[in-house]
Amino acid sequence: MKAVRTIIFAKAPVAGFAKTRLIPALGAEGSAALAGRLLRFALAEAVAARLGPVELCVTPDADDPAWAGLGLRAAGLVWSNQGDGDLGQRMARAASSGLSQGTPVLLIGTDCPQLDRHHLRLAGAALEETDAVLTPACDGGYVLLGLTCFCPSLFADMPWSTDIVEAETVRRITALEWRLTRFDRLPDVDEPSDLKWLPAGLGVV
Repeated sequence: MKAVRTIIFAKAPVAGFAKTRLIPALGAEGSAALAGRLLRFALAEAVAARLGPVELCVTPDADDPAWAGLGLRAAGLVWSNQGDGDLGQRMARAASSGLSQGTPVLLIGTDCPQLDRHHLRLAGAALEETDAVLTPACDGGYVLLGLTCFCPSLFADMPWSTDIVEAETVRRITALEWRLTRFDRLPDVDEPSDLKWLPAGLGVV
């Protein structure tokens, strides 16, 4: 299988900054701790998938003290900054930059603990025969977007954090006449009601 770059979008697991929608259930410190566990899981699975380069695309910037002492400076891990703008602008920059390195890209977050190395390998393999891959989220968004080519329309003026993001993304890919592979929906962990999806080892401690 050809190399694929996996780009993980991540916030620093800092209280009051990461997983804020979980604060009513876990408190600010508990939500940040869970964010840290989810981040480490996503990173470990991406590395274990052995698809190619693994890039951690972060906010705040990689040199911010918030990232110090987290034990994430693994050998071979690429760090990049999300930069300014809305989610679409930041994702577009990451996708364009990754594709410019000469490999397809998988864009993932850290909110879906079911997105494991097996799923990443399936998505990477699918990119050998298709232009885009998508793993929808149960809430109407998506937890993975894979691309072999770039078009800014996939990210511009997208109604992020709504239940039509997946449908609108599929509509735009279809309009481009790209080949698309869709996988089954997976749950992400954004709201207190989503905590039931946490597997053993990642749950509330």
